[in-house]
Amino acid sequence: KGFQSVKQAQIVGLCDVDQNVLKKQASKVDESAKLYGDFREVLDDKDVDAVSIATPNHWHSVMGIWACQANKDVYVEKPLSHNIYEGRKLVEAARKYNRVVQHGTQSRSSSALQEAMEHLKNGAIGEIYSAKGTCYKWRRSIGHKPDASAPEGVDYNRWLGPAPERPFSENRFHYNWHWHWDYGNGDIGNQGVHEMDIARWGLEAFYGQKLEHPYRVQAEGDHFMFEDDQETPNRLVSTFRFPNVKAMFVFEVRHWISNVELPPLFKDGENVVGNLFMGSEGIMMIRWYDHYEIYLGQKLQPGPKRVGGGNHYQNFIDNVRAQNPQGVTAPPIEGHYSSALSHYALTGARVNRVLEIDTDTMQVKNDDEANSHLTRVYREPFVVPEVV
Repeated sequence: KGFQSVKQAQIVGLCDVDQNVLKKQASKVDESAKLYGDFREVLDDKDVDAVSIATPNHWHSVMGIWACQANKDVYVEKPLSHNIYEGRKLVEAARKYNRVVQHGTQSRSSSALQEAMEHLKNGAIGEIYSAKGTCYKWRRSIGHKPDASAPEGVDYNRWLGPAPERPFSENRFHYNWHWHWDYGNGDIGNQGVHEMDIARWGLEAFYGQKLEHPYRVQAEGDHFMFEDDQETPNRLVSTFRFPNVKAMFVFEVRHWISNVELPPLFKDGENVVGNLFMGSEGIMMIRWYDHYEIYLGQKLQPGPKRVGGGNHYQNFIDNVRAQNPQGVTAPPIEGHYSSALSHYALTGARVNRVLEIDTDTMQVKNDDEANSHLTRVYREPFVVPEVV
């Protein structure tokens, strides 16, 4: 739907390994659009200039790299990667093949958030000492589902792709793949990449420097309350420390009955998804991708605020037409840095210890177990190719 809103874009094909989904979605595009069951067929099609990747996370980087090598431009949904190794490789591929790659962190195209960053840069809330991202969502139990045969019309081998071979389960398939290590990254990798990207962006604006990889990550979390098939944490608190930044960077996931952060913007009973910047002179609250409000002083007097979106898809298409990789508002390197935060946090929670990170190599110091979670063994032939 996003690309259908862009007049300069033509949807010439749809691809899915689930023919049931493909046939249903085909009715929403022009009847001349081709239908593919294998992404590699898309890459061979000379009529395709760009691809939009909205698959489970474990396919994002592999498809993105393949597309760059096939001289296609790429819109890739968040997170950019399923692990840090492949995210770095997609960044390298975009550079080597000079492709236009847009990461699906839509807030980067929001006129309101661009204005909000200028406020932080200019000291509107004083010295920032904390940047917090929140994902408090009602997530009900997924229960238990047995292994079974894949539904008719599903190419399960291609759905698995680079992930380990294992039997099909409905609880590891449509949407619920988010909650399994082999395919998803929990809600910190689902929703949290947006908020961590905004937190990075805001601290960069205030401090006037890039926030690339943290040097220390502390994360505590687990899967609480529900006895079901979910593997990833439904309660997670993570903190990140960056060189030369005297501010706490915090991200928190909560999945059930939950308090609001502050009442002016977040109402009782709603999902609380957004950011809170705290400074010496006030606070800034950001909700979703297009809304900011500033409150000043100890009495939190209302300050500047704005709601204003932007067309992330238009930005991508404009730069595809201009063949300008530098023109996208969410380049792959920014997607890599923000997605990597989710990978570090989940790794810290899995190994249950503080991660001390070499910011040059992106590896955890003296911790082979932790580093094993920053990559994976890829199942042939769905491997990350060498980018040299």
